[in-house]
Amino acid sequence: MTTSSFVHLHLHTQYSLLDGAIKIPKLLSRAKDFGMPAVGITDHGNLFGAMEFYFESKNFNIKPIIGCEVYMAPGSRFSKQLPKGTGNLEDPFHHLTVICMDRTGYKNLCKLITLAHFEGFYYKPRIDKEILSQYHEGLIVLSGCLSSEISQAILFGQEQKATDLILWYQEVFRDRFYLEIQENKIPEQAKVNEALLRYGARFQIPIVGTNDCHYLYPEDAVAQEVLLCVQTGKTLQDSNRMKFGSHEFYFKSPEELSSVFSYYPKAVDTTLEIADRCKLDFETNKIYLPRFELPNEPDLDCYLEKCAREGLEAHLSTLPSSTDRKVYDERLHHELAIILKTGFAGYFLIVADFVNYARKNGIPVGPGRGSAVGSLVAFCLKITTIDPIPYHLIFERFLNPERISMPDMDIDFCMDRRDQVIHYVNEKYGKENVAQIITFGKMQAKAAIRDVGRVYGFPYSEVDRIAKLVPNVLNITLHDAMEQEPRLKDLYETDEKVKQLLNTALALEGLYRHASIHAAGIVISNKPLVEYMPLFRGKDGEVVTSFDMKNVEKIGLIKFDFLGLKTLTLIDHVVKKIREKEPEFDLDRISLNDKKVYDLFSQSDTVGIFQFESSGMRDVLLRLKPSRFEDIIAANALFRPGPMNMLDDFIDRRHNRVEVHYLLPELKEILQDTYGVILYQEQVMKIANVLANYSLGEADILRKAMGKKNVKEMAKQKERFLSGAKKNAMDVHKAEQIFDLMAKFAEYGFNKSHSTGYATVAYQTAYLKTYYPVYFMAEMLTMEMEDADKISRYIQDVKYHDICILPPDVHESYFEFKATPEGHIRFGLGAIKNVGSIAIDAIIESRKRVGPFKSLSHFCENVDQRKVNHKVLESLIKAGAFDSVHPNRAQLMEGLGQCIEAAQVAQSDREMGQYSMFQNDGFSQTQLLKVVSLPDVPEWPHKRKLRFEKESTGLYITGHPLYDCEEHIRRLATHDTESLIRAIPKSEVRLGGIVSGLRETVTKKGDKMAFVALEDLKGSVDVIVFSDLYLKVQDLLKSDEPCIVTGTAESTGETAKVIATQIESLAEVQKKRTHSVHLSFKTTELQVDQLQNLKFVLGQHQGNCPVFLHMFLVDKEEEIHTIVQLSDQTRVIPCDLLVKDIEKIFGKKVVRFE
Repeated sequence: MTTSSFVHLHLHTQYSLLDGAIKIPKLLSRAKDFGMPAVGITDHGNLFGAMEFYFESKNFNIKPIIGCEVYMAPGSRFSKQLPKGTGNLEDPFHHLTVICMDRTGYKNLCKLITLAHFEGFYYKPRIDKEILSQYHEGLIVLSGCLSSEISQAILFGQEQKATDLILWYQEVFRDRFYLEIQENKIPEQAKVNEALLRYGARFQIPIVGTNDCHYLYPEDAVAQEVLLCVQTGKTLQDSNRMKFGSHEFYFKSPEELSSVFSYYPKAVDTTLEIADRCKLDFETNKIYLPRFELPNEPDLDCYLEKCAREGLEAHLSTLPSSTDRKVYDERLHHELAIILKTGFAGYFLIVADFVNYARKNGIPVGPGRGSAVGSLVAFCLKITTIDPIPYHLIFERFLNPERISMPDMDIDFCMDRRDQVIHYVNEKYGKENVAQIITFGKMQAKAAIRDVGRVYGFPYSEVDRIAKLVPNVLNITLHDAMEQEPRLKDLYETDEKVKQLLNTALALEGLYRHASIHAAGIVISNKPLVEYMPLFRGKDGEVVTSFDMKNVEKIGLIKFDFLGLKTLTLIDHVVKKIREKEPEFDLDRISLNDKKVYDLFSQSDTVGIFQFESSGMRDVLLRLKPSRFEDIIAANALFRPGPMNMLDDFIDRRHNRVEVHYLLPELKEILQDTYGVILYQEQVMKIANVLANYSLGEADILRKAMGKKNVKEMAKQKERFLSGAKKNAMDVHKAEQIFDLMAKFAEYGFNKSHSTGYATVAYQTAYLKTYYPVYFMAEMLTMEMEDADKISRYIQDVKYHDICILPPDVHESYFEFKATPEGHIRFGLGAIKNVGSIAIDAIIESRKRVGPFKSLSHFCENVDQRKVNHKVLESLIKAGAFDSVHPNRAQLMEGLGQCIEAAQVAQSDREMGQYSMFQNDGFSQTQLLKVVSLPDVPEWPHKRKLRFEKESTGLYITGHPLYDCEEHIRRLATHDTESLIRAIPKSEVRLGGIVSGLRETVTKKGDKMAFVALEDLKGSVDVIVFSDLYLKVQDLLKSDEPCIVTGTAESTGETAKVIATQIESLAEVQKKRTHSVHLSFKTTELQVDQLQNLKFVLGQHQGNCPVFLHMFLVDKEEEIHTIVQLSDQTRVIPCDLLVKDIEKIFGKKVVRFE
């Protein structure tokens, strides 16, 4: 391959978000094909891609040139207004191409970009000439594209301004300033080029040719236009949309560029000259730990050792005297030796410092997560609360001395107070040394279809229909979606417009769409972070890195994960409630051998239990029947796609249905906790350690190789394993068998340390649910009050535990769900739509001030109507929150307007000082004269009340439309919405429920179809109803009637939906599928008039279904059961009205259909 005669110096990757369409690996591959010795990237206003580009370039043996197309303010960067003038000179910024020559230039560019974000942001992050002249060293500047200030001055005929600008850049940058020409077939560019060549000759400034690349191939031009429309919210049909003036902005070959610049060949040669001047390299073998201030200790190592030993002594004092202290001493010594050798003492001390700050300040911290739970030092420093020794956890799984890499401790904090810990870290290490970490959101398959469809002008309904054909599989690609979904592939092959849409979506799929902040990552540095990379501000003012987590670590900076865990917040709130009555309660001291807690797990009563509430996990628990903490750890590790293959075997061994045997006696101690099954990564490591003399560090390398299926490394490891086994006199065939078993299970093996940490949180939540169910469930409901589906499911669980949910009440309710002294749960006002915390605070303040509200008008007069407005009051009435004030909701709603008006007059009078001498008890005389009489209207029908409750809270409060037919649906359905997720994909299923949401759409043929939300007592599920069926059943779906849906299950394991094939009303299905009606009575409770009334009711519902009476008589402690079939004259039609009429006679449930 010959060396290229051209280097691209002005290029936009996908990190020019929604502008550049070039992915870095493909860029470098293309540059390699062209034989280019170097290539440069200059993304808009950022260096987001700099490190990915730098490291990836090394793989292609191409010199990386890092730069940025910065935004220049027309005046001062602090001026946040449009400059006066005409035309494009009114833009609040211009473009300028800046390239790093060396480390000095890189550091200066980092400072410029950071200041652009922190000080100059106005539409875009802008710098100005003041700071550019201050931080110019090590930078090369090209005059820029058509949007540069120099080009704009030329185009507007401002020759003196153009001259002044050129001379200013020449004075500041001297021989590091170049005039930039391009050949892109835009008429204005020709004018600018001609002028720049003239200025170059006049002022002896070199000319360089660039191409301002935004996409890789000529055929990508349309996709890039679509990308710009996505950015600007325009369509391709919009004549005013932002667009390039030609299709020339692709990654051209050296030959093409030599041709277009043939009139000035030096412009091509200059690219090589600039590339040669750029010598930027980064040190990648250093780690920059933050400085940890020592309290009168000689060094970090000594202080760590002192703290760890003090922590161990404190722990040992709580253990039984029979505890083997030597095991702990040796383990601590071993861990400390590795930590000190690898130089990570400071890391442990930093983490311990902010974790213990949180604990001392009452901020809940998790017991530990990830492999750090396997560290005794972390436990002694109170970073974790789990002693790793009893659970056989391995330190080298966390920190491997054989292959040193940065330790990685992820810390769970209470969601509500995580920011307080971040603030502490900012204060301790300096705001300039701490930042949150950027992350990039990709344009995934469905989003790409929706974005591109909108830009092409497709109707929303059609784009929605196409996007919904993409299977709900995490990170699925469009290519895979077309392979998995025949309907999508068929559309692609038969519809040219859809084909164009999908082809464009395929071109854009995977590009970065936006930058945001990583949910947990925090970087802490030893000096200002701007020395390492540019920083920018998040939308809420957060300081954020320009590099993502992976690249932050690659340049030697330390990342810490501060995770906000909702469950810790829930636990904290529940424990605070408990301590109001039991001040000494300590969740960290509860027994891990509590039978009642294991009964809860064994009965799968784990709704609301951390990591254990999914329907699939609850099925596992029912079969596993955990009875010890090790079983909870195992369940956590088993419930994943890989290990599920060994679930049956594990459970059979647990219940002694399959004999547990070990290939070697040495394996028993390692595998007995998991009944002979290799379940954990730590077990693989320990087997290699015991049988083949691996150090635990070497065993961790083996574990990684097995997990990644690294064939070359596996062959090497197998030879090493067999050699070690041979030294231990092990049979070679048995050693091979064990190695293959390890390899098989290591592929799915789970980190036991992590599983133990999360099993601890699960056990704690289960303990609270077992012993403090009202507190626990009230808090559980509060935590999820914005998720109507979860609230519905949780309320069913509350009722299952015979805990009463009291309706919302303006006299009794608070924002959150509250446990009452009587052991009930009062519905929280915060769960009512349109009722925010400000309105709720105003209601609570008012009721404290005036006592019980005597009427709606009394309420309206005494609350601040600016906070509790008409919309809020409507929602409260619909939810039943005023039932204690007045029980007729219809009257309240009809009279609401008058009450508000009268209250406004009363409040106005009060503000004007017109108080009456008769004012008392919260009323003024003015108000008493204006009490509003509510209109005399009948109460809403029960179904309407329920519908309004659902509308205002997302669920039914005083009943449910399905309560009366729950048994019938259970008998007729194969699944409910909760169990549907476990249905075999593509199998036929039958569900019962009511329609809680319906969205019609029009197919390409112009036919109506619908997406339906079907709700039962467990939740809701999406049902797709295609046009042929929808035509027949749309009236039923738009009614309030319960229905039975038969269809095909579409389940991914995470979500489920149904493709409907038949939809019928429940009443119709009952008629068809009910073969007999059964009535059950105790003979001692029957009365003659009841039987006479029964005869009359049966006559009112004549049909073809026989009726059976079941008579129960208890005689001398023996129950006699007599069945009587009634005559054919009493055959009936099985329906809900029949059930209601019969149960009205007997006052309880006596009917069942079969």
